[in-house]
Parts: sequence; structure tokens; C-alpha cells
Amino acid sequence: MTYHQLTSEERYMLSAGRRQGLNQAQIARQLGRHRSTIGRELKRNSSRWDGNYRPSKAIERTHGRRSRSRRNQRFTAEELHCVEALLRQQWSPEQVSGLLRRQQRLRISHETIYRHVWHDRRCGGNLHEHLRGARKRRFRKRYRSYDSRGRLAGKRHLSERPAAVAGRRQLLTVVDDCTHEAVAVHPDRAMSGAYVARILDRLKHERGLPKVIRSDNVLNASRHSLRGNSNPGRPAAADRRRSSR
Repeated sequence: MTYHQLTSEERYMLSAGRRQGLNQAQIARQLGRHRSTIGRELKRNSSRWDGNYRPSKAIERTHGRRSRSRRNQRFTAEELHCVEALLRQQWSPEQVSGLLRRQQRLRISHETIYRHVWHDRRCGGNLHEHLRGARKRRFRKRYRSYDSRGRLAGKRHLSERPAAVAGRRQLLTVVDDCTHEAVAVHPDRAMSGAYVARILDRLKHERGLPKVIRSDNVLNASRHSLRGNSNPGRPAAADRRRSSR
């Protein structure tokens, strides 16, 4: 269904019907329009101050909205050439839009410039190559593929290490968050939760209860071994690391 706006004659007839005291449905029947069309016209073009409908002002407002509509806005070849010259100087569409508006040479939005660039690309042009994002190299996401990032080339597997370093040692490091002081460093071949609890219990008697104990995600430093070793006070952190002998 095609929508047709009210003509100037219909707007004058609408105003006359309102002066006669007719409601919107009665005016719509006289004009052969739907009553919602009359309601939209009154809502758009009635005066903001007294609510009266003046057909001359309604026609003026309609023409103003139509001239400002982006759908009906067209730019000349000279104006587009000016935009393209700035784009080729590595100006972004946002900068081009702001510069031309500030110089009062042209009012064009950056979205319109982007649409012109993509239209130029579809027609075989190269404006898109001057966009800043065009210089960025885009990589395909590695779905279900081997990810080599962060891996050392020629790295030996753990099973291939010499027998001399076969016995691993564990290192318990306790760091004070306030002073960044390593208050305890204990290397050993194996550390149980009871072993960690004894170390922390000794530090509790020497330095007092800390406010918070943070640990890495290991079984030996579980919440059961840390229970009873923290209290409101100075914060501390427990960090357990492994090293090779």
C-alpha cells in the first residue's frame, strides 16, 4: 500500500473542519483519508505553544523536513571530489566530515562518506585503500587448528630431559604484599598441605595473622591448609612455584 502525504488543499480543508468543531474521524471521512493520517498530521504540524493547526505553517514544516531528509540529499561531483581528495591524503571519514563542516564548505556525515567509499569499491575504485583500517592486516581465526603462538621453536619435551634433572623440586615462596618482601622461601622435593600449613603457622607466630592469604591453584595450598592462618591485619600472599634442581 502506497502512502501519499496530504496535499496543500487537504491541509486547508483539515483546518476548516477543526474550526467547525469536527473530530478527527469526521474530518478523515470528508477527505477520504484514514483517521490515523489526520492524527499524525495534527501531531507533527500543530503549534507547540497553543496547539492550533495552521495549514501555512504545516506546509512550511513539511517542506523543511523534506529538504533536510538524508534520503533526498544529493551531492554534486565537485563536492564528492573534494571529499575524495581529503581521503587520498589519509584523512579519516570522521576528520573529513568535521573539517568540511567547520570550514562551512559542506555538511556531510562520515556514514555517507563510508557509503561512498564502499560504492566506489564495488565499482572498481581504490578509495578504500586509503582508509586507515585498510592498512591493518586481518588474520583468520584459528578454529580447530594448531595454535603455535607462545611456543618455542625446537623446544625439547619434558620426557627427553637428562636423568640428572629427573628429580623435580618444589619451591614455596611467601611474599608480603605491603613490603614486597619474601618472608619465606622453602625448597623441597614434595610438599603436602600439612607442610604448607606448618610453614604458615610458624609465620603466624613470627609476624602475626595477615588479613588475606592468596595462593595459586594447587592442591597443597588448598583452603584446608590455609584455614586459621588469616585474620584482619596486614595482607600477605603465598605463592608456590616449582623449579628444576
